[in-house]
Amino acid sequence: MPYPQMKRYQGPVDVCIVGSGAGGSVLAKELAEAGASVVVLEAGEWVTREDMRNDELASFSLMNWDDLRIVDGQDPLTLGWPNTGRGVGGSTLHFTAVALRLHASDFRVRSQDGVAVDWPISYQDLDQYYRQVEHALGVSGPLHFPWGEFHGPYPMGALPPACRDQKIGRGMDRLGIRWVMAPHAIVTGDWDGRSACMNYGFCIHGCKSDAKSSMHVTYLPKAIAAGAEVRTGCMAFQVNLSPGGLARSVSYYDRDGREHQQEAALVCLCCYSVETPRLLLNSRSPLFPDGLANSSGLVGRNLMVHLGNNSYARFDDPVDAFVTPPVGLCSQDFYETSPAHDYVRGWTFESYFLFPISFATSLIYDYPDLWGQRMVELMKDYTHFAMLGIVGEVLPHPDHRVTLAQERDRFGIPVARVTFSRDDNARRMSQAADAKSRQILEAAGANLILPTHPFDHLLGTCRMGADPAQSVVNPWCRAHDVDNLYIVDGSVFPTAGAVNPSLTIMALATRTAAHLTERARRGELGLALVGRRSP
Repeated sequence: MPYPQMKRYQGPVDVCIVGSGAGGSVLAKELAEAGASVVVLEAGEWVTREDMRNDELASFSLMNWDDLRIVDGQDPLTLGWPNTGRGVGGSTLHFTAVALRLHASDFRVRSQDGVAVDWPISYQDLDQYYRQVEHALGVSGPLHFPWGEFHGPYPMGALPPACRDQKIGRGMDRLGIRWVMAPHAIVTGDWDGRSACMNYGFCIHGCKSDAKSSMHVTYLPKAIAAGAEVRTGCMAFQVNLSPGGLARSVSYYDRDGREHQQEAALVCLCCYSVETPRLLLNSRSPLFPDGLANSSGLVGRNLMVHLGNNSYARFDDPVDAFVTPPVGLCSQDFYETSPAHDYVRGWTFESYFLFPISFATSLIYDYPDLWGQRMVELMKDYTHFAMLGIVGEVLPHPDHRVTLAQERDRFGIPVARVTFSRDDNARRMSQAADAKSRQILEAAGANLILPTHPFDHLLGTCRMGADPAQSVVNPWCRAHDVDNLYIVDGSVFPTAGAVNPSLTIMALATRTAAHLTERARRGELGLALVGRRSP
């Protein structure tokens, strides 16, 4: 346990937060610093530097991956679980740390492009919170970011381009495509007691130098210093209500299977896009027979999973793509809807690292005929391969959803059934992205290109909106049906955008914390804030 002096609460607290990822950690820090007594329930455990291994095979044990899930649909999510997992810090333990903002157009997709829905908030509503989070993380980025509304400067200078970025960048240059080094939640100099990135290259297996701004080295230590408790090995299975219909407590099993309850004046669910609706659906009651906060029937619906098309490219010279942070350059020249396209919305290009095991297994998934000697020959040239991928927007659909299965986990809790399919728009976008990737990589000098089609970033299932009949939470992330229940994670996204979502989740959490602090000061929530600082 890295924090033996951490405060331990007995009895009710002001705030119970379920989940210690991008949303939960930010809430814990902001609310604890505002004076609230905070308990964070985390199903996983602390991960230390000693647990993080610069060895691909050994590092698979880093995360306590989520329990059994059942997958369904035309495109079942069978190739791993995109950016999920358990552990203090949540998926920020193993995220690539790309720190991109949404564009203003992402908040008005319905108004601008005639599809999906608009967000009930605008880009301007998040701008100041993006800035606050970028400073807290020490985001490193290019001198000028040419797309969207924010063009810099970032708190720290960008990571240097690797060999793969230089090669792929030359291909983009030849086609007139703009590119920059992606902004990262990775420090490139001394920042808030942490030292610069050492280019180990194992970022998604846990950063041993603390240069990557995961929650367990940024927000959570400050939350604990302000008096928050992070309680590990706690699997939440039900939110309990008072007779008046308010959230009263969270029931959970500890790591030994013993049942407990944590009472709180305010409950915040930050379990992400599968486990949050699972918890709500498992919290049925006479008042909510179809699941907690589900009067709209939308809990679990409108699941979105980013397109993660990757194209592996072989070059004559070695590119050693495994010795740098996971993502290098990025381009958003294909981000917005264009009348020249047969699809709406778009994608972000990102160049990626390569590790041998993941390289081989992802290829086998799309090219089963490569098994055997052909794969052996291909792997001999492993150091000559680079990868260009996308984060592609997928539109929400009510039939893409999370429900409860008959199967149960080791605690006896019904597990999630995840149903997802690419729609026609996503399929057309996927084909266009593959074609453009091929043009870029051929222009860069690649002599072999192998496209693959994994998924990335789960979003949606507890949509934010102004109308209680058409959404689960309001613009401040409060459940329409329960005044003291908040959902602050990627599940509240009405649409997905085409960027890595962690920065937006943190910005939303910062905004929600400021709103909660103001509500508490007005005496609306029964929180005993002592007013350590202004929000």
